[in-house]
Amino acid sequence: MKFRKTILKQAVLAATVAAVYGFGVNTVDAANVAYVPIPSNAKHIAEAQQQVIPTTNAQDKINSPMNQPEALKLESKWDKIFPKSDKVDHRKVTFVNRYGITLVGDLYTPKAGTGKMAAIAVAGPFGAVKEQTSGLYAQSLAEQGFVTIAFDPSYTGESGGTPRNMASPDINTEDFSAAIDFLGSLDNVDRDNIGLMGICGFGGMALSDAAMDKRVKAVATSVLYDMSRSIGQGLNDYYTAEDRDKVLHYLADKRWEMVDRGTTAPGYHEVPIVNGELITLTDGHLLPEVASPDMDPVGKQFFDFYRTGRGYHPRSINSTTAWVDVMPYGFMNFSMSAHLDEIAPRPVLLVTGENAHSRYMSEDVMKALTGDNKQLLVVPGATHVDLYDKTDMIPFKEITEFFHKNLK
Repeated sequence: MKFRKTILKQAVLAATVAAVYGFGVNTVDAANVAYVPIPSNAKHIAEAQQQVIPTTNAQDKINSPMNQPEALKLESKWDKIFPKSDKVDHRKVTFVNRYGITLVGDLYTPKAGTGKMAAIAVAGPFGAVKEQTSGLYAQSLAEQGFVTIAFDPSYTGESGGTPRNMASPDINTEDFSAAIDFLGSLDNVDRDNIGLMGICGFGGMALSDAAMDKRVKAVATSVLYDMSRSIGQGLNDYYTAEDRDKVLHYLADKRWEMVDRGTTAPGYHEVPIVNGELITLTDGHLLPEVASPDMDPVGKQFFDFYRTGRGYHPRSINSTTAWVDVMPYGFMNFSMSAHLDEIAPRPVLLVTGENAHSRYMSEDVMKALTGDNKQLLVVPGATHVDLYDKTDMIPFKEITEFFHKNLK
């Protein structure tokens, strides 16, 4: 029996080779459809390549304007989760990234500032808006003498880009560079002293951008997430090879559904696998309307911020809806930490909480960074979400000292 199977395999292999390479007289493909010979195009190619196409209009495309903002509806009133400071001036601004997406930001300028000042671009958490945590960080740092901008990443908040509630490791990293472009164009900013502050998922984006964009003078993160790691491997790297395969098949199915439906649909950005079973989002909300008594402690932390008056904002994905279900595609095979060694010798400050579920990511980044100009600051007793808005726990003094030391 084993001999017969071997002979059969050899016969199939021989038939396949013959089909591919054209051996035999009456070759047909696997569907038993007669092959129709494709005529030679050698004469056409020989004649066509003699005609050189002029490029007189190419310069128009190369010199196309960068600043063509989308028509966006911007809120004029103060709608942040934190009070407005009387020590800084605030105005809403727009700028365009390399992909032509218009980003909206809140620019904070110290009232006492004079001359050209150092500047910091701030973003995060992942799924939040500039009216939440990033705005609090930006305004607080502006009170310390920096020009700062908190911005909504592409496809979220007031920023442009469609479809909505989408993310991309490439485009969202580019958003930081676009913020640097904008800050460096201001008369009161020293473009040689611009830093980044990334929070949660945009901590990983900030590090990725710093590795790529040598204009970044210093970078700090707070409770950073590497979204390519948490999406592609699961939180604490719990995905098995079989789990990843299930997620990839799920995403493939969701993509066909999107094609057939013609519209996007909500889904988990970190697809859960529980006891080998893939869990899907059923009601279109990352966080429930009401916290259950047996809610996961980490989930409860997020609920207490995003779904209550503490941190809720109507434009925040985490507060109101969910990401697009096919959003994880771009993160599954991407590594945001692949080039961390290219940040050195520029300084890095990693802030995390003693009890933050994300702490391991900051610790792993600390190990991956090269050189001596790096610091890991662990805030005693702090959870991940504590460092979103609790000003008595966020180490603003140490963050301020880091930027004053390195942006000068």
